[in-house]
Amino acid sequence: MAHRLIWISALLLLISVNLSSQSSDTDRGFTGDETENGVSVTSTAVAVLDSKLTQIFFPVVYIIVFSVGLPTNAMAIWVFLFRTKKKHPSSIFMANLALADLLFVIWIPLKIAYHFNGNHWIYGEALCKVLVGFFYGNMYCSTAFIACISVQRYWAIVHPLSQQKRNNKLATGVSVCVWLVVWAITVPLFLYDQTVKVTNLDIVTCHDVTRPSQSRYPSIYFLIMGVVGFIVPCIICIVAYVQMLRALKSSMTDTNIVQKRRKAVILIVAVLVMFLVCFTPSNIMVMVHYSLLSLGVQDSGYGFYITTLCLASLNSCVDPFVYYFISDEFREHVRNTFLCRSERTAQRMRVSFSALKYSKKNSTYTSDSGNTQSTSY
Repeated sequence: MAHRLIWISALLLLISVNLSSQSSDTDRGFTGDETENGVSVTSTAVAVLDSKLTQIFFPVVYIIVFSVGLPTNAMAIWVFLFRTKKKHPSSIFMANLALADLLFVIWIPLKIAYHFNGNHWIYGEALCKVLVGFFYGNMYCSTAFIACISVQRYWAIVHPLSQQKRNNKLATGVSVCVWLVVWAITVPLFLYDQTVKVTNLDIVTCHDVTRPSQSRYPSIYFLIMGVVGFIVPCIICIVAYVQMLRALKSSMTDTNIVQKRRKAVILIVAVLVMFLVCFTPSNIMVMVHYSLLSLGVQDSGYGFYITTLCLASLNSCVDPFVYYFISDEFREHVRNTFLCRSERTAQRMRVSFSALKYSKKNSTYTSDSGNTQSTSY
């Protein structure tokens, strides 16, 4: 899954680089000359907004994200909330991560229609702000909860006997704080215009073009968000992962413990790979783009910038597969859900299977013991 995602990411970035390289180096996308009727954008922005990249390729990617992300994240939330009886901190954080993905995915049809309509927004300023808010809210919720999962996995390895109930309460409290903080810091997105009339294309864009008179405000905001919402969680994930490897290396004597802990490491590595592949390009480009914009420096990376934002949305349909392929418990609950087995029925089947397995093992031991006695006489 990670390998395929990397190839998709590389394809998207190559297309955007090719498009950007064909534009004039003296053009600067993302803004333009403000007029009474709107904004007259540069030739680079016109080329990108009127290209097959944004009008065909982007909506196809978003259709895939919506088609895969909606049912899989809904299934993940169902499993975490209603099928997982024994709650633990990692499942609490994963449920919140799935919820963040789902809240973003349900708004994607508006973005699909926007791109298929020639990057022309017809749903009004309010809905555009909601879409933008959920887009960045999902991104920074995802980075925050992935950081929480990293820390929790490290804590579970270093302190495996810590109190479960107390940790669950702490995980719930942390999750609530993450939601409150993230949605509080997305409020500034609602304070300036997200829809802009592009006069030389006769379209209304949503978040794709910034008024020159308002460019300084989002520049400062996104630079701060890039540091707080991406760099800090990224450092937390990397530090937690390195410390986890050290803790695992120090307990290599017990094979059973190592096998159990390796699953935890595999999960966090998979999530970390998704984190870096999906969010690193977009957040770096956000900070670079707005830094150049605030300084008035000429930049022709507009196509690359919006491509990385499209790439970031892929994370919303990848996370459920990470849960499925790594977590045995999650995989079992998904199978039981598809087979319409209640939790009680599944529990009886597990008990019966365990009893049968123990019976066979005990029978084999008795048979071997009897053979030993008969041969000794």
